[in-house]
Amino acid sequence: QVQLVESGGGLVQAGGSLRLSCAASGDISSISAMGWYRQAPGKQRELVATITTRGDTNYKDVLKGRFTISRDNAKNTVYLQMNSLAPEDTAVYLCYANAARWGSRGAYWGQGTQVTVSV
Repeated sequence: QVQLVESGGGLVQAGGSLRLSCAASGDISSISAMGWYRQAPGKQRELVATITTRGDTNYKDVLKGRFTISRDNAKNTVYLQMNSLAPEDTAVYLCYANAARWGSRGAYWGQGTQVTVSV
């Protein structure tokens, strides 16, 4: 089993910041890409950002400059620093990891953490 546990969500006023964390645990052999997606009510899940083991990043274009993804490979943990938050950033943020265990690689998801941005 692979578990992804997110933390750091909450309620923040517009213009504020939050930092999300996601720690992967379990019988993991290796993790390649990790990242964050989000899903707002009534909308499809969308990419926020991903990061490879060596630190290559990919962002949803409109979030570049406000959001920063990073990871600690030794801790199997990925972070998302979110600045200048706006009400349209309100969503459940889900952690993602592409992990290998027992010779098989697959995609794993966390339960999600709610981010609510008030006006």
